[in-house]
Amino acid sequence: MSESEMGLRDRLIEVGVDLVTREGAQSLTLREIARRAGVSHGAPRRYFPTHLDLLSAIARRGFADLGARAETAIGDGDGDGGTNPREQLMTLGRVYLDFALAQRGMYELMFRHDLLESGTLGLRETSLPLFGVLVDPVGRVRPHADAAVVAGALWANLHGIAQLWGWGSLQLATGAEDFVPLLTAALDAHLGPEER
Repeated sequence: MSESEMGLRDRLIEVGVDLVTREGAQSLTLREIARRAGVSHGAPRRYFPTHLDLLSAIARRGFADLGARAETAIGDGDGDGGTNPREQLMTLGRVYLDFALAQRGMYELMFRHDLLESGTLGLRETSLPLFGVLVDPVGRVRPHADAAVVAGALWANLHGIAQLWGWGSLQLATGAEDFVPLLTAALDAHLGPEER
């Protein structure tokens, strides 16, 4: 692929990222992305054989953004980050929930079942490294548990908090003004209460 072709491919992805950020996942049609990129509606097909391929490339940018935020938040990625593992998990939970709530369109796109099941997203290369960032501190807090299973349950809990908070349901049900008490309760549920 030539440099100009790579430039157009990247521009299509960038336009998609901007579009999903501003208008949500439902706005990501091939025609609209092409229009905003200033190319014919058939041009994206030269770089992305299917609509799912383009959506997957956009979603990978979301996973990269979330991964960079997580890495920045917990340090240099050496597993210590200057905090204890429970503090790391609290930080990671906040990063995840902040991202999910601030980037709702991208978050929705990243976890679309059709993208995940299609294999075009490259789930193993995109979301599993993020999951590993969660597994390590869980394993240090719960050394005798199956860290992947506990981290999976915690991730499912965080995903549920993100969805229900985004819909306004948790605020209504709990009267909470922010998600931190729910995050703390999720950590306590999966890791045991924090020792004081």
